[in-house]
Amino acid sequence: MCKVLHVSRSGYYYWLAQRPTKRARENQAITEIISSLFTASNGRYGSPKITRDLKAQGINVSRPRVARLMKQANLKSITQKKYVVTTTDSKHAYPVAENHLNRQFNPVKPGLAWVSDLTYIRTGEGWLYLTMIMDLYDRKVIGWALSKSMKATETTIPAWQMAIKNRPIERVLIFHRSGDPV
Repeated sequence: MCKVLHVSRSGYYYWLAQRPTKRARENQAITEIISSLFTASNGRYGSPKITRDLKAQGINVSRPRVARLMKQANLKSITQKKYVVTTTDSKHAYPVAENHLNRQFNPVKPGLAWVSDLTYIRTGEGWLYLTMIMDLYDRKVIGWALSKSMKATETTIPAWQMAIKNRPIERVLIFHRSGDPV
């Protein structure tokens, strides 16, 4: 066998008689603890949280070492991507309105420029959508709507109705909504 593997007989017997080093024994013991912590977390913990738990148990070990031992033991944490709500479809053939606001965010009178935006809020019962309209003159929110869907009849229109009720339109108004001017 030594001839086939191109190893000297003395080298083989030397390797056979070797005992694991102190560091190798430590790594083996730490890997077993890491494995149990990883299993207890249902495979969700990565090296930062495992390191924190090891230090809480009084085992002083660095995060890179834990990461290396986890990689050697083939322990990979489960990463879940955050769900991203898409509120804008930028791939459309509709014409884009001209930018009349042109980054002039300090109008001299109220009722010259309103801006609007829609955001989403995650709750225990699902997503809620908040639409708001603000007058740029005094930065006051003059209309808003909260809804469970993104339908215009439940978001933009009620916010618009509240805005014109709170601050009637008396002159030419620039209305800029989330991302693209209208």
